[in-house]
Amino acid sequence: MQVYTELVAPSAVTHSLSLPFTSTAASNLVVAKGSLLQIFETRTIAAELDPQYQQPEKQPTGRADADYDIRGNDDDGLEASFLGGGETLMLRDRAHNTKLVLVAEIPVAGTVIGLARLKLANTASGGEALLLAYRGAKMCLTEWNPQKAALDTVSIHYYEKEELQGAPWELPFGEYVNYVEADPASRCAAFKFGSRNLAILPFRQAEEDLEMEDWDEALDGPKPVKEAALATNGDAHETESQHSPSFVLRLPLLDPTLLHPVHLAFLHQYREPTFAILSSAQSTSVALGFKDHLTYKVFTLDLKQRASTTILSVTGLPQDLTRVIPLPTPVGGALLVGENELIHIDQSGKANGVAVNPMARQMTSFSLSDQSELNYRLEGCAIEPISMETGELLLILNDAKLAIISFKIDGRTVSGISLAPVSEENGGNILKSRVSCISRIGKASMFIGSECGDSVVLGWSRKQNQEKRKKSRALDADLALDVEDIDLDDDFDEDDDLYATEPTAAKPSQTASGATKGGELSFRLQDSLLCLAPIHDVAPGKAVFPPDSEEAVLRNGVTSELQLACAVGRGKAGAIAILNHDIQPKVIGRFEFPEARGFWTMCVKKPVPKALGSNAVISSEHDSTEQYDRFMIVAKVDLDGYETSDVYALTDAGFESLKDTEFEPAAGFTVMAGTMGKQMRIIQVLKSEVRCYDGDLGLSQILPMMDEETGAEPRVVSASIVDPYLMIIRDDNSVFIAKIDGNNELEEVEKASGPLASIKWQTGCLYADHDGTFQSKQLEDGSAPRVMMFLMSTAGALHMYDLENLSEPLYVAEGLTSTPPFLSANFTGRKAAARETLTEVLVADLGDVVAKSPYLILRHDTDDLTLYEPVQYQEPNSSAPLSDTLFFKKATNSTIAKSAPVSNKEDDDTQPKRFVPLQPCGNVGGYSTVFLSGDSPSFVLKSAKSIPRIVGLQGQGVQGMSTFHTEGCDRGFIYADTKGVARVSQLPTDTNYAELGISVKKIPLDCDVNRVSFHSHTATYIAACSTREPFELPKDDDYHKEWAKESVSFAPTMPRGILKLISPAAWTVIHSLDLESCETIESMMALHLEISEETKERRMVVAVGSAICKGEDLPTRGRVQVFDIVTVIPEPGRPETNKKLKLQAKEELPRGGVTSLSEIGTSGLLLIAQGQKCMVRGLREDGGLLPVAFLDMNCHILSVRELRGTGLCLMADAFKGMWFAGYTEEPYTFKVLGKSGGQIPMLVADFLPDGEDLSMIGVDADGDLHVFEFNPDHPKSLQGHLLLHKTTFSLSPNEPTTTVLLERTIPASQPQPQGTTGAETAHTLLLSCPTGQLAALTPLSETAYRRLLSLTNQLLPAVVPHGGLHPKAHRLPEGRGAQSHSRAVGVETAASGRMIVDGVVLARWTELSAAKRAEMAMKSGYDDMEEMRDELEGVLGWSGMAYF
Repeated sequence: MQVYTELVAPSAVTHSLSLPFTSTAASNLVVAKGSLLQIFETRTIAAELDPQYQQPEKQPTGRADADYDIRGNDDDGLEASFLGGGETLMLRDRAHNTKLVLVAEIPVAGTVIGLARLKLANTASGGEALLLAYRGAKMCLTEWNPQKAALDTVSIHYYEKEELQGAPWELPFGEYVNYVEADPASRCAAFKFGSRNLAILPFRQAEEDLEMEDWDEALDGPKPVKEAALATNGDAHETESQHSPSFVLRLPLLDPTLLHPVHLAFLHQYREPTFAILSSAQSTSVALGFKDHLTYKVFTLDLKQRASTTILSVTGLPQDLTRVIPLPTPVGGALLVGENELIHIDQSGKANGVAVNPMARQMTSFSLSDQSELNYRLEGCAIEPISMETGELLLILNDAKLAIISFKIDGRTVSGISLAPVSEENGGNILKSRVSCISRIGKASMFIGSECGDSVVLGWSRKQNQEKRKKSRALDADLALDVEDIDLDDDFDEDDDLYATEPTAAKPSQTASGATKGGELSFRLQDSLLCLAPIHDVAPGKAVFPPDSEEAVLRNGVTSELQLACAVGRGKAGAIAILNHDIQPKVIGRFEFPEARGFWTMCVKKPVPKALGSNAVISSEHDSTEQYDRFMIVAKVDLDGYETSDVYALTDAGFESLKDTEFEPAAGFTVMAGTMGKQMRIIQVLKSEVRCYDGDLGLSQILPMMDEETGAEPRVVSASIVDPYLMIIRDDNSVFIAKIDGNNELEEVEKASGPLASIKWQTGCLYADHDGTFQSKQLEDGSAPRVMMFLMSTAGALHMYDLENLSEPLYVAEGLTSTPPFLSANFTGRKAAARETLTEVLVADLGDVVAKSPYLILRHDTDDLTLYEPVQYQEPNSSAPLSDTLFFKKATNSTIAKSAPVSNKEDDDTQPKRFVPLQPCGNVGGYSTVFLSGDSPSFVLKSAKSIPRIVGLQGQGVQGMSTFHTEGCDRGFIYADTKGVARVSQLPTDTNYAELGISVKKIPLDCDVNRVSFHSHTATYIAACSTREPFELPKDDDYHKEWAKESVSFAPTMPRGILKLISPAAWTVIHSLDLESCETIESMMALHLEISEETKERRMVVAVGSAICKGEDLPTRGRVQVFDIVTVIPEPGRPETNKKLKLQAKEELPRGGVTSLSEIGTSGLLLIAQGQKCMVRGLREDGGLLPVAFLDMNCHILSVRELRGTGLCLMADAFKGMWFAGYTEEPYTFKVLGKSGGQIPMLVADFLPDGEDLSMIGVDADGDLHVFEFNPDHPKSLQGHLLLHKTTFSLSPNEPTTTVLLERTIPASQPQPQGTTGAETAHTLLLSCPTGQLAALTPLSETAYRRLLSLTNQLLPAVVPHGGLHPKAHRLPEGRGAQSHSRAVGVETAASGRMIVDGVVLARWTELSAAKRAEMAMKSGYDDMEEMRDELEGVLGWSGMAYF
């Protein structure tokens, strides 16, 4: 059997919601990506500090800034004043960017189809609760648990019951458009599922709200105080459920006309829960020709009586309306969104509408104001209020253009709607992709989610006219306030009386009339989330550099064999994404340096000349606020094993040796080096002593390692420097601490006779606690950071000391080596339980410019890393000690370190392996990161928007590494590999690592990219793209003379194919070829075909299959074209343009488009899926394609695959399942060998060979993966005519649409295959999905399958299920709806019940403690944990595709 593993998490954003979730005052954003839930908090930073969106015009830096007053020249009226540099007033650009910071990432075993926020009493965090709706008919109420920093499930609501199913012919619930809506006052939530079911979930309100809601103190006197009995009953209220039992309403029982509901939403400003529903008594299909048959009705719910009352009904609405958007006051009512119009209906039923294109007149007779000249298409648009006071809403069209919807308000009623496009200079074209969801996350920013491009945070400001600017300048200068600072968008009071008579209600009409609206809105991007969705096609390719160029020499050894090219995105967001598993560093300099074993670069200030005196003003060359690194100390071991150290001066891209200094190379091997005394002293820690140098490498002090009591001289094992402290662990397991004083003299800190002196220590580190994470009391702003010391004893306990007080530890966690999910001071593992062997403990900041936070990093003896995130939770108004409030939560990390190759292990016997400690790096390419040296070199990277990721460094094992910051290598690093090569490198700036945990580089093409292929002979990529053009019916058609007279002002669009040849050397399009109008590329592959019947010459060519579709009244025609890539004279200054596409052969097919292509047989022939036929063709000399064999198919072939060189083919039919066929060449025969049973809508099919066994994998439209095999000897197969069904495994919502069969690499920890024949070659199947997910299906041996399946079954109850969903039920094909609807797949056999191993569950094995993992390993049949780890290394992640 096989194992299914996830390589890249889904990245298409389907839903989003903003709410205060993690605390009462928090500003959170919840983002759903199908099966992944992410919780962000929003953070505002100054735009000038944002590296992602720097302004193009940079202001002069340095001292000129103080003299430059940006307020006088600022067009946006964004003003600010910062106090900086003592008393000087520093004036900067006041623009702020809203950034997203990830709080938690939660994978769920299901499909999230809706989010809703609910303000409930007594939530654990004080924030609001989150309601999740899942595909099928399930809901889950969750809240944030601040004590565990995790999502807690409060209740689960399950409606997938037979009695709710309705008529026998109805589809499963999962097939309908289901959605959840919440009442704005949080009194109930409604979940529409199935055809006409509405589940109502009522929530308990605070007693005061229910009883005193309409108390008027002017009439009824002062409000009475709550009785004491109620107040003392608080505990009982805590345990009471927050919701009443839910109930299901059949919509026709509310009103007999609600037979075909379109959409519903709860309205604002009603005393009782009130929802508006758009529905019809007739089918809403446009094809039936009904006109204006939709009805808008408003119902009020009585939750106690489970009854409803109709309070409003508007009939005769256009049939193309699709959505109800409730609007808050002062506009109120609801906005109905159609495909061609917008209609507003207020609380009295008055309607105002606007037509946005000429089609509206033909579709409806409803009264609409005319703005049809806009030619907008509203399908898939998104609408969100910008300011209800001014009556402005943002409209984002499906082509990502922006427009503003404005309401005209007379008195208290809406009298009109108008739309105005946002101009290009104001950011009207700033978005690239179609919007899937939209959420307001700040006063002037909103999150724009997308399923076909990067999701972004969009901010806006108002361009002010001169009069308004003068007024804003007249405000108090000390406050630095502007009109824009006054928040006009405060949340309105939900409980205002609907029929209020106060004069304040009329005030917004003045603002909405435009008097105080101000200037135009200007939009800009402030943040983005990387998206790989949808992945249309994948192709392995190679990195290419100009031959004999300097770059080719520099990149030698740090470039992977292959790279994975993916065609991603849609529309203007279309791109080719280049994926690599490891970081491919940008190498600045490459040096042979075989003796180097460690690097330490340092930025140190030059000493102040004594002649100037102590009060002299230090010039800029002595100050190092933005100075580059000056020196580098290198620890060396020569060929004889002699240990020395040397010092070098850094140059732009390298280093040069320094002579005539007081640095002594022969003093020994450097263990650690750094700067102290505010960068005035260089500290060199040797094995026997500590040396201090000044900024010119003059020796100022030597501190020997000597125990004064015993006279022993313990050797230094490891050291840690955090100014002003130095900590050393020695080989007698003692700790040495020194502090630098005001005169820059290093002195030992006396240890009290406490546990610090008596306990034996194995490893430790220092950490400067800037944020007060490890303090019991919050630090005051501006106070110096406390330096904390973390030590691990030889017994495996973690001790934390404040270096101001060494008598007692602040915090002790005994169970560190048990690596539990939650490490606290109270946790103690069982004495006999298995424990991890830890070699190093490090606390360091991980993050980027936007957000960074400390993590506790444990290094195992296998070089695996365990990461813990510190969480401090203190009950309000309590002063508990740190041991009760601080705990460490294990971070998600399934990365397994690479095992050392066997050849390296043999070398290690002669030379002892040197332990290289973890290297914390303050800034490498903008990341605060930690580097792991050794056989599995890796960076621990974390961006503000991601969890910590362990990303490998391409190339050999690493012996030493340090940051490297010079003018020629900004924020780079230097490292030496095991081959003796030192490289000065940078992280490439155009590549994203942290968000998906792999290297992602996107090459935008600004159009749809449907297919991508790599032409290996010319080392170029070919992209099949398309662009949309207006479509007209053919005027010259003989059968439809009336088409010649047709004139359409608002024409539909059709795609037109474009072939683009791309050079990977410069990532530019070097040749573009437009196809015929209405011709779309359905399939494209680079194939090794025979191009001559006479010479039998074979060449790599590009085969393109297309379909020409000119409306439904004309038959679809097909076309096959074969292109060669030829060498031409390049354009001047562009040497990469020396290649071009040249047409080699072309064949017109009268019926059916060419949907799939493949090479077939051993003679270089082409297999074509055309309409209802599969045909084998060969290239002719005259440029034609000669058919040699064909096969009649059923309905519509979506994909064909051939097992290379065998003639065995698989065809996936969109209606009739999978066909298995065989092709032979002498004589030419092509026949069906077997078919899958049942009518399965198969999307893609592929082979997965495993030695002598051959499995056939198919994925259907429901997202189920089926495994078949061909066995003519089985009695149920009817001599092989029916394929045997082995198993079905649900992949929803990540249904693969493309597959690639790849050779599999075996990690060094496992036995390598000895054979060289094709049967012995291991394979894996790469699956890519429209959600942006990449996964792999890998065959397993019988013993590995049994052990991993046993391990999975033990993990299922052990790991925490997220969001109330069960991972095992999710993988069953019936998990989508009622069981009676599960589809019959085919011939079942005795072996059909075996499940595919779920690698997504296996990847969570690191969440468990060491004892639990050891117990599971024994129960699963492993000898020890190491054997289990080795087997998982070969299965999880990218280890089977090491060439990427």
